[in-house]
Amino acid sequence: MDFKQLQSFVTVVQEESFTQAASKLFISQSTISTHIRQLETALNTKLILRTTKSLQITPKGRELYEYAQNILELKERMLQACSIESQRIIHLGASTIPSAYILPKLLSDFGRLHPDIYFIIHQSDSQGIVSGLKDGLFNLGFIGMSCEDSDFCCQPFCKDRMVLITPVNEHFLHYKQQKEIALTELLREPLILREKGSGSKKMADSFLAHSGIAEDELQIIARVNDQEAIKNLVASGMGISIISEKAAQNFLQEKRLLAFELPQDFSERSLYLIYRQNYLLPSYVKEFLSFISQSKI
Repeated sequence: MDFKQLQSFVTVVQEESFTQAASKLFISQSTISTHIRQLETALNTKLILRTTKSLQITPKGRELYEYAQNILELKERMLQACSIESQRIIHLGASTIPSAYILPKLLSDFGRLHPDIYFIIHQSDSQGIVSGLKDGLFNLGFIGMSCEDSDFCCQPFCKDRMVLITPVNEHFLHYKQQKEIALTELLREPLILREKGSGSKKMADSFLAHSGIAEDELQIIARVNDQEAIKNLVASGMGISIISEKAAQNFLQEKRLLAFELPQDFSERSLYLIYRQNYLLPSYVKEFLSFISQSKI
């Protein structure tokens, strides 16, 4: 039994035709037939029942099809891993906060120590990064919420916290001067929220639920998936928002926004590094993981 035989069998099942399978694989129909016979001999069972008018996969054939798909997928991953190893390119999937506010310095510092290693960064929300890892698109992921899937190793690598941001004007400066701020009063203002699927949105939802405020009671005027756009909209007076303090830091320093602290239990969070649990990582990816674990972020 070899890969060519398995590929022929899988293609016949998918195409439901020896002729179409041969055409797709650019080999002769007789070669396809030989591969199937060799598999049936090796396994001592009938895999395909074929007549002049029909083609039927036996129960054992269906079982082999599932195994064969997995074997061919593992083979492809192995070949890709060997190819990437020689190129020394790390594919990172990162949600908004890590990609925009943490990775630039982290990758710059690592690049000075390892100038022969390169990065390709794909940005999405946290759920999108997890899906990309499952599909084998990334070596590593950086996300804003924990993942409980046992297929992954998910570990905190950085602390962040959420703050409520407002424009800088007399109305909100009045709140800022108060010793005790009723956040529920501020939440009556027009509100801009992140999109579903982001860790920031999940934290905001947790705070709102703790405050006893249903989403339909809020005056939500926009859902925006870009932190920079949210900051600019708030600074222009369009509304308020709940975002990462790391994302808001530059606008706060420039006094273009005001920030109000949320209760600690509903503001502090970890950002997570995630990768496949049983996936063979190239040596240079392991070097990057070691660098992250020793970095003070």
